[in-house]
Amino acid sequence: MIDLFYMSGFPVAVMGLGKSGIATARSLIASGAEVRAWDDNEDTRAAARAADIPLVDLYKMNWDEVPTLVLSPGIPDRYPEPHPVAAAARAANIEIVCDIELLARAQREARYLGVTGTNGKSTTTALIGHIMSLSGAAVETGGNLGTPALQLDALYQDGTYVLELSSYQLERIYSITFDTAVLLNISPDHLDRHGGLEGYIAAKKQIFRRQTKPRTAVIGIDDDYCRAIHKALVKADDQRVVPISASGEAVPGGVYVLDRVLYDDMDGEGFPVLNLDEVPNLPGRHNWQNAAAAYAACKAHGVPAPVAIACIRSFPGLAHRQQLVSEIDGIRYINDSKATNADAAAKALACYDDIYWILGGRAKEGGLAGLEAYYPKIAHAFLIGESAETFAKELEGKVATHSCGDLASAVVKAQALAAAERRSAPVVLLSPACASFDQFANFEARGKAFIDSVRELEKAASTVGSSQAGGGQ
Repeated sequence: MIDLFYMSGFPVAVMGLGKSGIATARSLIASGAEVRAWDDNEDTRAAARAADIPLVDLYKMNWDEVPTLVLSPGIPDRYPEPHPVAAAARAANIEIVCDIELLARAQREARYLGVTGTNGKSTTTALIGHIMSLSGAAVETGGNLGTPALQLDALYQDGTYVLELSSYQLERIYSITFDTAVLLNISPDHLDRHGGLEGYIAAKKQIFRRQTKPRTAVIGIDDDYCRAIHKALVKADDQRVVPISASGEAVPGGVYVLDRVLYDDMDGEGFPVLNLDEVPNLPGRHNWQNAAAAYAACKAHGVPAPVAIACIRSFPGLAHRQQLVSEIDGIRYINDSKATNADAAAKALACYDDIYWILGGRAKEGGLAGLEAYYPKIAHAFLIGESAETFAKELEGKVATHSCGDLASAVVKAQALAAAERRSAPVVLLSPACASFDQFANFEARGKAFIDSVRELEKAASTVGSSQAGGGQ
């Protein structure tokens, strides 16, 4: 837990008591701050009360008494319209921050490595943390991924915080200048929260704010938005800029993938460093970009290249990101629950053939647009959640569909059809292209439900196998 010593004796409001909000409140309390916490959800408030978090109705707050509001990243303070608590705080000229800003104020001597992007940031953050930890560096990994920032250990000047950063968080961080900053890609997402695409891009660009040499910007150049940002950074010449690409073309001065091989041209030598076929837990072109970004960031941050490559080889992968759950009777079951939009789902669909695709939930803007090129790879689609009817109409005449309602039913139906059709490389793929909130608390809960359903199939297959073995004796 981070000691927020500078908040001792000061009143502070905390709005939103999810995982990061509870961690923030606990850290503030332990540091001697006067905490006034609230959440709009009654059950969440009850859980906070049980954890001895002091609750104060922030709708009735006298904002002259509180200088700081720590606002959960999921709560809007500007678009599409500000939350009433955030609006009242802003009207009173109260600073609005997130937990990572509090970490930065407490740990000023530490180094910071930040990762953002529309897709791939969790895998890249985890891979960077894996590389740096195995290399012997003092490192703590978290933020938007996994461990909330204020639950991380103190590092001071001896270590590095590797942080996954959402666009929401980047808008509420003021004190960090990242020693190494990674922007993987940009595609339209969360546009309502940022007042449109320009606002979303501006939020992502905050990761490079105030960087000067020798600080490093690692940036993907495989989409038009990031190419434009890369061009502007190079022209400004404030920091070192390292482009990365998985498009199959050489990138001078960067790290790139050609014919499934990772190349390093950061020092102008352009030599191959890793055959990506040797890293089964990073399948597909999107993961090649993640590997290129992680390699470039770690090398820029001081990890020797051979060490970084050895660590990439041992990366175990990340739960809910093309996670191989099991292979039963020749059918692979892949959990890609983190694919909450069409662009993320495309990354998974590109990796497999003979796909029995489970999709649906709360649809994002754009629906399934952009996935048409992958439809020939899909044997059948199994629709779940509130988008099922809309997606059925969108896929009509293009992909055979089954409306299943819930995830457990979809897994059973996908298994039965895959077993009956006996294709050469069948894959039951949960890659929903939707948010989870219609049926699940989050994408992790959705992924766990998928894994639980696959485990039931394993049990059934084991029972059948044992019965058949017994019958043959």
